[in-house]
Amino acid sequence: MNRVPLQQPQNCGPWELKERLGTGGFGNVTRWQNKDTEEQIAIKQCRQELSDRNKERWCLEIQIMNRLDHVNVVAAREVPEGMQQLVATNDLPLMAMEYCQGGDLRKYLNILENCCGMREGSILILLRDISSALMYLHSNRIIHRDLKPENIVLQQGEKRLIHKIIDLGYAKELDQSSLCTSFVGTLQYLAPELIERQKYDVTVDYWSFGTLVFECITGFRPFLPTWQPVPWHNKVRLKQDDDIVVYESLAGEVCFSKHLPQPNNLNSLLLEKMESWLQLMLKWSPRKRGKEGNSFSQLELILQLKLVHVLNMMSAKILTYKVAEDETVASLQLRIEKDTNIPAANQELLLEAGLALEPQALATQCAIDYTEIDGRRTDLPLVFLFDCSSCSYEPQFAPRTLPENIRFVQTDPKHLLPYSNLRRTCGQAWHTIRSLKEDWQRLQQGQKAALMSLLRHNSSLSKQKNEMVSMYQRLTAKQEFFSTSLHVDMDKYQEQTSTGIASEKLLGVWREMEQTAISCSKAKVVELEEEMMKLQPDIVDVQRQPWRSGETLETLEGKAMELFRNLREKPREQRCPGDSQELVRLVLQAVQFYERKLKDFYTHLSKTAVCRRRVMELLPKVEGVVQEMVENEQVLMSLQERRQKELWNLLKVACSKVRSPVSGSPDGLRTSSSVPPLLTTGHSLQQLDESLVEESKAYESHLQSLMHNTMQESVGSMEMLREWVWLRGDQNFSSDLS
Repeated sequence: MNRVPLQQPQNCGPWELKERLGTGGFGNVTRWQNKDTEEQIAIKQCRQELSDRNKERWCLEIQIMNRLDHVNVVAAREVPEGMQQLVATNDLPLMAMEYCQGGDLRKYLNILENCCGMREGSILILLRDISSALMYLHSNRIIHRDLKPENIVLQQGEKRLIHKIIDLGYAKELDQSSLCTSFVGTLQYLAPELIERQKYDVTVDYWSFGTLVFECITGFRPFLPTWQPVPWHNKVRLKQDDDIVVYESLAGEVCFSKHLPQPNNLNSLLLEKMESWLQLMLKWSPRKRGKEGNSFSQLELILQLKLVHVLNMMSAKILTYKVAEDETVASLQLRIEKDTNIPAANQELLLEAGLALEPQALATQCAIDYTEIDGRRTDLPLVFLFDCSSCSYEPQFAPRTLPENIRFVQTDPKHLLPYSNLRRTCGQAWHTIRSLKEDWQRLQQGQKAALMSLLRHNSSLSKQKNEMVSMYQRLTAKQEFFSTSLHVDMDKYQEQTSTGIASEKLLGVWREMEQTAISCSKAKVVELEEEMMKLQPDIVDVQRQPWRSGETLETLEGKAMELFRNLREKPREQRCPGDSQELVRLVLQAVQFYERKLKDFYTHLSKTAVCRRRVMELLPKVEGVVQEMVENEQVLMSLQERRQKELWNLLKVACSKVRSPVSGSPDGLRTSSSVPPLLTTGHSLQQLDESLVEESKAYESHLQSLMHNTMQESVGSMEMLREWVWLRGDQNFSSDLS
């Protein structure tokens, strides 16, 4: 419908006339808005010159709408009080409906970007909505009979567009004159039995629905859309049951095909399933149409598919997989292995944010749910596949299969094409360049995922490096303290040997402890730190992304779009044949640019992979050194405890030597010859000379003082080694790598 500007404002109570939406088969449609509630409705008014039969159909449509209630069927509304008298020009009732602000599907299909078909998500949403509406109508014994893009309107829902069927209960009079004058357009969607005036059933809606879906996928109607009725009927009826398209090539040949033509926006898996479904819906015979396996049941299975799109970064190809609700990523990887020959153990599956998919996680987390997102979006989620065993990425560019029209004009760009063929070829040229641009953007997303993964691992490496350096400083300090305290003990020990207490065995053990402590501080920290510092400039370099140069493709796409727009907007009197030289030049430039830049891209991707491998190799090394230092720290603690025990044993022996009534030294100890024994067998203390008694008392007092001082030093040493408040790692002794 064409919208007509208002000549003058018009009101009916709180309702205000906003605009004339256009003229349909039966009458005019206007939009009204309630000034109080801002509710909007569409009012359809029947023309007075309708035949009696069509007036009956008009009343029938109002009756049908008033008893239907489905989200995908436009809802009836109450006609505002007084509007019948104000607006009506005859005795036929007005029809009030909900207003759908998105316009009709024809308007959406006419957008330049949809010249070669709608986006995959938009098609799936349309299939879900219209199939649901048709099943509802058929269950209520209603056949629409005039399903076409003009009779489907769009309304923006909370999360996505909602499609609604309008014009219920209406079919045009198919007399001879209407067949001749209006076939191109509406009658293209009518089932053959309606055109042939045969008996029909709900399968007429199957044909219309299949024709409509084909146009949404490809951008044009399936069966010779520009032909006149009689030759059209004679040619199309020759198609086989499984043929879903009959078209005239640029060479003038009429071709039949069982497959959806390129270009379109469906993935390979969905393309195959939609071809099978269309073969069911577009059978010429109504007895066979839609009957095998029930067309709506088959469509429901398609709509329930959980699809995961995997971009193989080794080949720049997208692989599409149907996944079950309980299928794990590990199971998906086995299927990927069969298609790519990349072992599952070497696969890394990344999301765009650089997060790796865990093998035990569900694969459906990556599936697209079109009930939750707007199907018109182009930035749909992808999973990026990398081969961890390889750091050398070579471009394996297999050029996209060019559309048939583009291949034809490449052979002779100066060949003059009729306007309609030239316009379609121009649209295909633009779509080809846009597809190359989007391929390039997807590769950039994969590179971004690889870079984000690299930075995430590098951040972990940086944290471990800081932990390693901090622990190394603590370990070194503990080792130095242990060695220093050990030397002090050894010096003190040497000093007291003159008192008569000595053990070569103990001295040897302490010297062994010293060597063990020195070996504990020998870790490859400096070497690892230097290796990590050398890695950082390379990581910074890959972040500069010198390969980002997709602007040329965007420029070429813009030029192709402008060429296409100018061609479409030509006045009818100027629509003459033309050549394709400019189209061919733009496509050729785009393909050459893509191939050339692909080499630079994979060189850069290889650098990223090399950096990632270096990081992944360093991580276990750093972890190993940290673990080794943890163990060495425990060794130092055990050495300190052992040394403390040896000191206590030494003191115990010294005490027993001083206080024992038995002369002689314990095993391993000797008494200096210059020091007389404190207690000897067969002598009593009373028999000793007074001077000897005084000397012994002085010696005992000196030894007790020495024991006390030694015990204090030992306890203090042990406490300091255990606490190390100043070396607990609270301070960061190394700057972050990044």
